[in-house]
Amino acid sequence: MIRKTLLTAAATLALTTSAFAGGHAKDIVDTAAGAGDFSTLVAAVQAAGLVETLKGDGPFTVFAPTDAAFAALPAGTVDELLKPENKDKLIEILTYHVVPGKVMSGDLVDDMKAATVQGSEVTIDLDSGVMVDEATVTTADIEAENGVIHVIDTVIMP
Repeated sequence: MIRKTLLTAAATLALTTSAFAGGHAKDIVDTAAGAGDFSTLVAAVQAAGLVETLKGDGPFTVFAPTDAAFAALPAGTVDELLKPENKDKLIEILTYHVVPGKVMSGDLVDDMKAATVQGSEVTIDLDSGVMVDEATVTTADIEAENGVIHVIDTVIMP
């Protein structure tokens, strides 16, 4: 348990340090792009035309699936979603990962519901770690100049 806590703290520190490199904070997109484990998410945000939105004032809370989370989807799913004719579905999925406002881990309450930009709600469960729907938060509270990122291990679906 202590080892997991220390590893999580080290990962958070490393990501936070890169987010503030050069003496200024980066926005959510640049923070995710610089972290190195979100290339699929960044590509999806670009394909969906959401880059400018997530670089906007916000604040936003983003539950960010890792590259491994996208790789765990059924074969061909990501390629299919990135096609221009599936842009609306991609937007629906990505905006389901975004909550308006800045919600830090200390703000969470067990079984709380949070309205997403997509229009549906995600459920936060604190019984066995922090869960967002069926995804586990692996790293929390990565601050960006326009919000916060919580890393999750699964792509959640509306």
